[in-house]
Amino acid sequence: MGIENMKMPQLGESVTEGTISKWLVSPGDTVNKYDPIAEVQTDKVNAEVPSSFTGTIKELIAEEGDTLEVGEIICSIEIEGAGTSPAQEAPKEEAKEEAKGSAPAKPKAPTRDSGNKARYSPAVLKLSQEHDIDLNQVEGTGNGGRITRKDLKKIIESGSIPKSTDAPAPKPSAPAPQQAPVKEEAPAQQAKPAAANVPVVPGDIEIPVSGIRKAIASNMVRSKHEAPHAWTMMEVDVTNLVDYRNSLKTEFKQREGFNLTFFAFFVKAVAQALKEYPQINSMWAGDKIVQKKDINLSIAVATDDALYVPVIKNADEKTIKGIAREITELAGKVRSGKLTSQDMQGGTFTVNNTGSFGSVQSMGIINYPQAAILQVESVVKRPVVMNNGMIAVRDMVNLCMSLDHRVLDGLVCGRFLQRVKEILENTSKENTSVY
Repeated sequence: MGIENMKMPQLGESVTEGTISKWLVSPGDTVNKYDPIAEVQTDKVNAEVPSSFTGTIKELIAEEGDTLEVGEIICSIEIEGAGTSPAQEAPKEEAKEEAKGSAPAKPKAPTRDSGNKARYSPAVLKLSQEHDIDLNQVEGTGNGGRITRKDLKKIIESGSIPKSTDAPAPKPSAPAPQQAPVKEEAPAQQAKPAAANVPVVPGDIEIPVSGIRKAIASNMVRSKHEAPHAWTMMEVDVTNLVDYRNSLKTEFKQREGFNLTFFAFFVKAVAQALKEYPQINSMWAGDKIVQKKDINLSIAVATDDALYVPVIKNADEKTIKGIAREITELAGKVRSGKLTSQDMQGGTFTVNNTGSFGSVQSMGIINYPQAAILQVESVVKRPVVMNNGMIAVRDMVNLCMSLDHRVLDGLVCGRFLQRVKEILENTSKENTSVY
């Protein structure tokens, strides 16, 4: 018999850690390779982690609620095969102790120079805010000096909670090389007063920043800082489209089992126009612009406290019915917590249905590293002067586009929007099939 260690997998291109939200197995359970053993939450998705081995669960090293970096051991599995040598057992035991939060035998000071201590998991941040713990004064026992939830629980149970001070607590004198950590931690200490400047009075509610909220903030700040945003808007008469969709929606729902939404028509029009204007389907890559071959449309789906952008792959190859089905399925995955990292990868252009909550004009932030985002606003009835000089009530919609001016100019974006407008205004029973 031998022992194999299961490690925290990387559940996305930019994911660096995950939180064990629920164990699906217990010590002594027999599992087959690819059987789900745990549910893991990252800053982007919730996902089931499959077993990499067939065998018996020996020990659950991480507990529910623990946040571990990618590559850290979460459990051990006993499998049939060659035995494990003492030399192999030693590093495993050391990794186990580190994952459990107990202090390693070797000193931690050198590894703290890596800066890991300044990155805190959502669980650690939440616990520190609930108990007013100054994380700058906490010695972490996790990997690379990282502060774990167990470190904070131990402090809370002891009653010796380090509070924030105007200046760092005096430290024992040490040789010159050990002064480096003080400089490394300076940015974190300088950033803290900005949050402390917000007055909190009785009745105020302090909400810890979740992992997904931090990921959204980081991506939006990066996009706004790096990409010079320009903005343009075009008005579209979708009266024929509205009439056509309304004539189909009841029968379509009965036949297909899901709704035929206006948004599906807009997504299809955008996909078709992107095929004709591939420059829009591009990304900035420093010394070059990458024009993407596949047209993969990211669609924004919001929950009460987060925003997700699942992707409709090869949208230009799908019918309106196929797009409507994918919109329904992806939105359902988001709201049920079953969206995977694969569902959100590969997007080349974003279409945001801001009109779903009544917006008529908005300026979106580009979904980095894409070059543009299109906001589809609410369809509203307005009086319009027709070509014959008569005034008629028409169904109108605004299309608002933000673009990265490093990649795109107004001319090509204007032509792209004109094409989307043309497709939408010519959508009717005579010209368009949803199948």
